[in-house]
Amino acid sequence: MEVKIGIQSIPRELVVETDTPVEEIERALAEALHSADGQGLFAIDTAKGGRLLVPADKIAFVEFSADQARRVGFGNIV
Repeated sequence: MEVKIGIQSIPRELVVETDTPVEEIERALAEALHSADGQGLFAIDTAKGGRLLVPADKIAFVEFSADQARRVGFGNIV
């Protein structure tokens, strides 16, 4: 699945490929946003085995999208 994370005051979003279920990502985001000290980190594992950490108070939006098969060749020209 592809996850796009918008960061406040940054014009481009972070795009991450992950195998983590949507429910688990939502739970991790909610925990980071409701941390007691207000300095929570949102963590997400990437499909290639890495880990992305984002300060939760800087997140503007999180968008989920399902994997789509890439169209190749002349069949995708309309």
